[in-house]
Amino acid sequence: MMMSACTPLSPAELEARLRLHRLPEIGPKRFSKLLEAFGSASKAISAPASAWRSLGMPAASADARRCPEVRDGASHAMRWLERPEHHLLMWDQPDYPALLAQIPDPPPLLFVAGDPLILENPQLAMVGSRRASRPGMDTAAAFSRSLAGAGFVINSGLALGIDAAAHQAALDVGGLTVGVLGTGLENFYPQRNRRLADAMIASGSAVVSEFPLDAGPTASNFPRRNRIISGLSLGVLVVEASVASGSLITARLAAEQGREVYAIPGSIHHPGARGCHQLIRDGAVLVETIEHILEALRGWQHLPLSTDTPKADHPLLALLHAAPHTSEALADSSGWALPKVLAALTELEMDGRAACENGRWLARTS
Repeated sequence: MMMSACTPLSPAELEARLRLHRLPEIGPKRFSKLLEAFGSASKAISAPASAWRSLGMPAASADARRCPEVRDGASHAMRWLERPEHHLLMWDQPDYPALLAQIPDPPPLLFVAGDPLILENPQLAMVGSRRASRPGMDTAAAFSRSLAGAGFVINSGLALGIDAAAHQAALDVGGLTVGVLGTGLENFYPQRNRRLADAMIASGSAVVSEFPLDAGPTASNFPRRNRIISGLSLGVLVVEASVASGSLITARLAAEQGREVYAIPGSIHHPGARGCHQLIRDGAVLVETIEHILEALRGWQHLPLSTDTPKADHPLLALLHAAPHTSEALADSSGWALPKVLAALTELEMDGRAACENGRWLARTS
């Protein structure tokens, strides 16, 4: 699904992509198909309707290309991007989050308010009930503080309940957190968490969305955004959820994407614990302390060292001593899967043996 890297886009091509992105019934797969077929969004926008029909595109999509609302929306997005804290990440550009690019249907465009660089940092998602109990909220806050203090970016959906508790707790300890919206960044939902989102952006964290800036809270958008929450993360921790909770959708997506799934158990008499218990029966890691999560991540690192690597050293450090690397370049050079590389880098950073500067990892010398 990931397209090959290309040169920086011209303003005209960027505007065309923003128009393409706003068309009805154009999701990630159709967006990709159009760019591959025509070579650029500009050519796709100007192609005859018959060419769109030959690709199996809906008539509504082709007909809306010159709609004033589509043109005006794209022009507004171009103006939105002029502000220094506003960014747009595209799946065929080098600054797109490498872990997210690995999922089957990565969003072709990702709007970011805040610092986009933190999307490359090791993230853990925390999700749960919007109507969480007070003990559930306290548990979410405690785990978020510990995980953020250990160097993880806390990822969640900026919903009420567990999501908000996790975001706020990360901020409280000076950590970083990412909120993934099911609406556009200018049509924030729920409004009650607007102040929290503003605090996240102001403190060096980020709020992101794949939807056009003015997209409203359509019910189908929220399950769809869950694949981004899990796709950006090394794993997903479910704190409190019923069996019908959207958090279980996020957990299922995480498992399908090859991410770790963690669940905190609760009382058998509490409906909010039943979703977590179901996940544990299905194979999720039962979590009682932060160590249970760190142990699972360390388990990804138990690979034999190469014969020419000193046993006292770490295989990734040997590469970093030779030259700085991005996390994606380390995955290519080591042959490790990217989630495993990110987990290993997190532990090396926690041990003071590696550091990330401007998107590249360096070996630290004592």
